[in-house]
Amino acid sequence: MTTVSIPAGWPATEDEARAVQDELRGRVVLDEPGPPPGTGRVTGVDVAYDDERDLVVATAVVLDAASLTVVAQATAVGRVSFPYVPGLLAFREIPTVLAALDRLPCPPGLVVCDGYGLAHPRRFGLASHLGVLTGLPTLGVAKNPFTFTYDDPGARRGSTSPLLADSEGTGREEVGRALRTRDAVKPVFVSVGHRMSLDNACAHTLALAPKYRLPETTRRADALCRAALRDATP
Repeated sequence: MTTVSIPAGWPATEDEARAVQDELRGRVVLDEPGPPPGTGRVTGVDVAYDDERDLVVATAVVLDAASLTVVAQATAVGRVSFPYVPGLLAFREIPTVLAALDRLPCPPGLVVCDGYGLAHPRRFGLASHLGVLTGLPTLGVAKNPFTFTYDDPGARRGSTSPLLADSEGTGREEVGRALRTRDAVKPVFVSVGHRMSLDNACAHTLALAPKYRLPETTRRADALCRAALRDATP
């Protein structure tokens, strides 16, 4: 098993990590719509941990956006590269996720993260961080609303409501949307990562979730991640 090394100069303290977030956040592109839903390739990424061995496993699964069939997949195993600190979780995962993307035999296209983009306390979650580092269009689809508030969207598939944050001096800010992907089932929480509009991020999420609450990108990447973690653990 080849283990991804922690990059030289990787932040080691909370202050260093926050400084990196402050620098990279200004590079997030918010004025592009992103690729049309149902076209090209779309890639799901996910991570899992073996805390006893200080390992993180990352997977990337490429789907054909029209048929949702698997085109390619890759896995990487790395050392946990940062301690657990709320709001800085991307620093634990990014090196191994990048390694998994690099091992794909084809371009990933749009990348869907199991987590957050702008819906983040510092407006720079994993989806935004990964998008800025790779230049790829990205979005985040999370299972819960984190610390943000929302009104329950309508019961029908496709219904949305704003995911809101309290912003100093500006009142409440929409950082994402609660999106109903199945009738009368708990919504998912969609936020822009990079080079993607919120409307289009929601449209992509619906296109990727024709049967289940979670998008197929997340479901496939999670299944591969669980299998890869079993293989990496004696």
